[in-house]
Amino acid sequence: MSDFETRVLEVPGARLRYDIRGDLSSSGAAERALFLIGSPMDAVGFRTLASYLTDRPLLTYDPRHAGRSERIEEGPVSPEVHADDLRRILDDLGLPAVNLFGSSGGALNGLVLTGNHPERVRTLIAHEPPSVSVLPDRARLEAACADIHETYQRAGLGAGMAKFLELTSHSGELPADWPDRPAADPARFGLPTEDDGSRDDPMLGSLLTVPCYELDFPALAAARTTIYLASGTESAGQLTERASRAIASRLNVTHVVFPSHHGGFLGDEYGMPGEPAAFASKLRELLDHGERRRTA
Repeated sequence: MSDFETRVLEVPGARLRYDIRGDLSSSGAAERALFLIGSPMDAVGFRTLASYLTDRPLLTYDPRHAGRSERIEEGPVSPEVHADDLRRILDDLGLPAVNLFGSSGGALNGLVLTGNHPERVRTLIAHEPPSVSVLPDRARLEAACADIHETYQRAGLGAGMAKFLELTSHSGELPADWPDRPAADPARFGLPTEDDGSRDDPMLGSLLTVPCYELDFPALAAARTTIYLASGTESAGQLTERASRAIASRLNVTHVVFPSHHGGFLGDEYGMPGEPAAFASKLRELLDHGERRRTA
């Protein structure tokens, strides 16, 4: 797929940049188009995966707090805002509906878009959404997220991110003594131990709004969208894997196991490669299955 175009879209409070790979105007192409979304990860993280998906047009974008996109207005960015940005991109393209693969926060945003505008999403694959609101240890997880946010605001990126990584790598329900455990050491994760004064990290800055977001399960259950929840084999027991299974159970839809870890689609973009070829193969399988369901 050689065609590549980047467009700029003005939306309330931000200037978004999104990419089109392939020709959306050819016969049947728009119906097979796939939107790859992350959050806070930008489009760079999908470069390797896109190279394995040359059989259909692809869309990627940088969320309003990441990469090439710009936030004109400051303040927390909720999944509702991100979902509306996605809708506006589809409107800008003149696409009535799209297939969507969402990773992490992108998975949550894709679920919100589907709940709010089910007619706009044909097949949704939501891979490891970071949703604590669906888990039995929700209260402990929400308290842990609030503590990470407070630590970040007080002590900076290294201290906050170390706690975040320790939380997201924990397997199983969060124990009652979690708040009493020693603070995670940033150096153990290769993170800075000094506070540089910056407070612009989009992930740590959103921990009071994103993980605790309440999905609209009645709207999702009523959608004609083919929905899959997914997680990686290496994520078993971790927060995002548990959330994927819980959401799938609530919606009575299939939970699918993908190769590798939370970023199993990655190449060498961030030094944490997954298994992108095998990941792409599984993704195509689900997209083809969704297409067959719609035409049956």
